[in-house]
Amino acid sequence: MRPPFSQLTSIASLLLVLLILTACDKDQSSPPTTQNPTPPPTPTKIAFTSNRDGNYEIYLMEANGTNITRLTNHAADDEFPAWSPDGRKIAFMSNRNGKSDIYIMNADGSNPTNITRSTNSDDIVPNWSPDGRSIIFASDRSGAFDIYKMNIDGTNPINLTRSSNTDSAPTWSPDGSKIAFYSNRDGNREIYVMNADGSNVVNVSRSPNSQEGSPIWLPDGKRIAFLSNRNGRSEIFVVNADGSNLQNVTRNVARYDGVASWSPDGKQIAFHSEENGQIDIYTIAADGSNLKNITNSSSEDLYPAWQPK
Repeated sequence: MRPPFSQLTSIASLLLVLLILTACDKDQSSPPTTQNPTPPPTPTKIAFTSNRDGNYEIYLMEANGTNITRLTNHAADDEFPAWSPDGRKIAFMSNRNGKSDIYIMNADGSNPTNITRSTNSDDIVPNWSPDGRSIIFASDRSGAFDIYKMNIDGTNPINLTRSSNTDSAPTWSPDGSKIAFYSNRDGNREIYVMNADGSNVVNVSRSPNSQEGSPIWLPDGKRIAFLSNRNGRSEIFVVNADGSNLQNVTRNVARYDGVASWSPDGKQIAFHSEENGQIDIYTIAADGSNLKNITNSSSEDLYPAWQPK
C-alpha cells in the first residue's frame, strides 16, 4: 500500500534537507580557493662597490651573491651606494667632476644626476631619510667635515653639527627622529647620536682607547651597529641607542671587517671583510652565526647596501 501523499511530501523534504547539509559539509571540508593569492615576498638585492672592471663602480646582486650587474660606468670612482626608502633610487658619491659629489640614479643605473655640484669641497657618504625627502651627508665645505642635510635635489643644505672636528658617516634612525654618526670631537673617533635637527649630541660608544666608525641603525630602531678596533682589529659591534648592552657580532681573529648593512628583516648583516688580502662581501646572521662569502672575487668588493623591502 502506498503511503499517503502528505507523507511522501514529508519524506521528499527530509531528503532535500539532507542533500543540502551534505553539500555544505563538503564545502566546509574543501580548502578555500583564492582568485588572487598573495605572491611570495621578492628577495631584496644588495648594491655594492667593486673595482672588478678596473676602477670603483656601483654594482647590484642578489642577496646570495648571484646575478651581478654593473650599474655605473665611468672613468671616475663611484662608491658608497645608499638606497631610497622605496628601493627605486640609489644615492652614491663620485669624483667624476674632480671633487667628491653626491649623485642620485635610478635603481637600474640610469639617469645619474649630480645633486651637490661642489667645486671646492668633498661631499661624501650619503644616507636617505626614512620619508624619502632628504639626504644627509658629510662635507668639508665649511672647513672641517660636518654633517649636512639637504633636499633630494640638492637644495637647502643645512649644517647640522657645526663642529671644528671630523663628523662623518651619518645614518638616519628608521623613525627619522635621530641621526648616528662618528666624530673625533672627544679626541678619538667614537659613535654619537643626535636629534635630527643636530641638537642633543650624545656619545654612545664611550671607548676612549679605540677607534669607532660607520654606524648603522638596526631595522628595529633601538640599536646601532658600528665598527670598532677595541679588540685590536676592526670588528662589528652592536649597542643600544643609549649606549648600553654592547655586543661583538663578528668576533673575528684573522679578518678585517668593514662597512655593514642590515637586511630589511633584521636577521642578517652584509659587510665587507678582508681575509688573506682579499676584500669580499659577506653575510652573517645577527647572532654572529652562518658566515658566508657571497662575492668571493679577486677584486675589491666593499660597501654593501641592502635594498629596502
